[in-house]
Amino acid sequence: MSKKRFGKGLSKENYGYLFILPFFATFLIFSLYPIIYSFGISFMKWDGLSPESTFIGIKNYSRLIVDPTFREAISNTFIMWGFNVVPQMVIALILAIILNNQRLKGRDFFRAIYYLPNLVTPAAIGVLFVFLFDWQSGAVNNMLISFHIFKEPFNWLIDGMAIKGIVSFTQWWMWFGYSSIIFMAGLKNIPEELYEACRVDGASGWQTFWKITLPLLKPTVLYSVLTSIIGGMQLFDIPNVIAATPLTQGRSVQTMVLYLYNTAFQNNNYGYGAAIGYGLFVIILIFAVGSFKLINRNAQYD
Repeated sequence: MSKKRFGKGLSKENYGYLFILPFFATFLIFSLYPIIYSFGISFMKWDGLSPESTFIGIKNYSRLIVDPTFREAISNTFIMWGFNVVPQMVIALILAIILNNQRLKGRDFFRAIYYLPNLVTPAAIGVLFVFLFDWQSGAVNNMLISFHIFKEPFNWLIDGMAIKGIVSFTQWWMWFGYSSIIFMAGLKNIPEELYEACRVDGASGWQTFWKITLPLLKPTVLYSVLTSIIGGMQLFDIPNVIAATPLTQGRSVQTMVLYLYNTAFQNNNYGYGAAIGYGLFVIILIFAVGSFKLINRNAQYD
């Protein structure tokens, strides 16, 4: 018996390929091709405008290794990421445990409220926090002066560590709700029978957390850490908005992606910008693999 055909020469078994074809076509055109093309550009000297480019070999990568601005961008990125991710994970886990309590009234409302900042665009949030921390009319200075904590307005946006703290706080405010949702999903996968056995054995809440909740949440923690590394190393929107504000110490919040953007699209050095992109890729890969192995190794010892 011949196979039933759908269209010209397409069997029923192969009909599904038509549905996945748009995804693969989009991936090849808008993802894979730019990745390969930018890798070729990283070996060139090109301003992005002239029809000709000059092959310079690995000079862009040699320059990247000794570039003090790139090292400063790496330092800025890790400082702002570190000050953000640690409190984010801790508070998100605490909120997830609280909001996972079946007896808590209105928990769905609080879940929505805490997740709400994640729905707002980072550029809009960046502008909001610039106004909040404005040294002349910002609400933060006015509140601190009214509580007699400050005697005069403090210019947050020209102090290097203060502006890093603002970016970290903004990132934390945006993402702790999302992380708490992820942790709540992980808590749902822990069998209730384990908690009942702990209560029968007389274990305290703290012992239950350390012996049951935290070990079984390690896959969720691993996912959160990996996505945080990937997202944190690509921090761009909020530092870009804050750095573009007049009278701002913009270099203090210049991240690796912001340095890439300024190099390629502001200074028209596309070859070196592509090299920065691949340097960023290597850094993310190293820390992602390192975090994966560290958490998995600790899980094996538990």
